[in-house]
Amino acid sequence: MTPARVATSGRAYTLRGTLLEACLCRTLCRCWIGEDPDGGACDSFLAYHIEKGEINGVDVSGLNYVQVVKIPGNVLTPHSWKRVSYVDARATGEQRAAILDAWHGRLGGPLADIHNLIGEDVAIETASIEHNLKGGEGTLAVGDKLRATMAPYRSPYGAITTLRDTIFSTIPGAPAFVAKASEHVVNIPEHGMVWTFKDRNAIQGDFLLEA
Repeated sequence: MTPARVATSGRAYTLRGTLLEACLCRTLCRCWIGEDPDGGACDSFLAYHIEKGEINGVDVSGLNYVQVVKIPGNVLTPHSWKRVSYVDARATGEQRAAILDAWHGRLGGPLADIHNLIGEDVAIETASIEHNLKGGEGTLAVGDKLRATMAPYRSPYGAITTLRDTIFSTIPGAPAFVAKASEHVVNIPEHGMVWTFKDRNAIQGDFLLEA
């Protein structure tokens, strides 16, 4: 039996990077303040780019993970979300397994808390993922399955509007940048997830996730 790999940091994972998130709601996202989504249900994606990270000793720096979700009601209802996961095609088998262990709740910490909201894992796919965030402007492409373009709201002085001290967050402990997605298209008919939104809610942020 091969011994389990031990994280050199003494942690199960330490992950730094950027988040891009968008949904059907009109701004501002009601889920972050614990209210029901517009229309009672939510179609959304959460896209994480790992700028630097390690999971149980496996270096996952530079890789991406995206989950496309359908949320049937209040975001905080346990075991209610339906999810399709996309792992970066550049990941090795070891890196892919590590990313799924972390984001699918098997290593504890804040990612396990978010995973506890998942009721059904519809599919786990591999895809080419392009995740870009420069100067407050964000774009995401997941093969031919997802594309989005978003930009933050700003103060009269150009500062990015932030959302803090929320009841719910996909980047626990960090402020979120309130944004709008000029384009948000998902085309996954094989898993019943097809939608096109324009000028709807988006969230951006920087994360530090540890367990």
